[in-house]
Amino acid sequence: MVKVRKRDGSLQDFNAEKIYKAILKSMKFCGNVSKKVALHISEYIKDLHKNVKEVNISDIEIEVFNQLIARGKKDVARAYEGYRAIREFQRNMDTELESQLSSMLSGQNEYWSTENSNKDADVVTTKRDYMAGIVSKHLAKKHIFSPDVIQADKEAIIKIHDLDYAAQHLTNCCLINLEDMLQNGTNINGVHIDKPHRILTATTLATQVITSVTSSQYGGTTITLTHLAPFVRSSYEYYVNKYKNRDLDDSLVKKFALEDLKKEIADSVQTFNYQINSMCNSNG
Repeated sequence: MVKVRKRDGSLQDFNAEKIYKAILKSMKFCGNVSKKVALHISEYIKDLHKNVKEVNISDIEIEVFNQLIARGKKDVARAYEGYRAIREFQRNMDTELESQLSSMLSGQNEYWSTENSNKDADVVTTKRDYMAGIVSKHLAKKHIFSPDVIQADKEAIIKIHDLDYAAQHLTNCCLINLEDMLQNGTNINGVHIDKPHRILTATTLATQVITSVTSSQYGGTTITLTHLAPFVRSSYEYYVNKYKNRDLDDSLVKKFALEDLKKEIADSVQTFNYQINSMCNSNG
């Protein structure tokens, strides 16, 4: 059995079917498909090496190119050269993937510590996110974008924004419609949540919404705290009714209601700060 010496130095059995398929793919690139020609060339090269023990893969590729030229298939020959370049590009990317993963996991490369100011590279969840990003970038380069586009990005002719998320179904930055979610109720992880009636409840719900949204995207998130303001009035009315039911005069009702409201607002601010700074999502 004739052996083929691959680029990595390994040996494989000669397989004319692989030559046939590579030629067909090249023909499809230029719209000049001839299964007969592809079959003849693959069989020709098979016969050419039937009496040798080993042949180099690059020699086979040169012979395929020369046979295409000899048979008047110059457009296919150019496409075949392009196909070979793409395959070489993809093989190099596999090496790049392994190198980037090793670099990130070692924790010794300064790049990963400064790659994104919003991410702490020492947090486990961030490392997992970086791992996913490296693999996603690899898939995008290999299966989504054409080699010429990737090369242009590499040479800074163009810029593919957030390439490490291109293969994933995630959104980028978000301006959360907190007013709608608080006033009309919302769903978090399939659980329906009704409109809150107190500022403390509304603030807690807002932090849960923020965490849920940021777990499903990779960009920044923005809210406006003015959407919490109406619930200050709701809490005040709650305390007013509480003390009115105790048959207190209006001055005492207002005094005690404002005291309780002040404490609830302070508790709400504290809850918001604690929740936002302590709860984690997929990006750490």
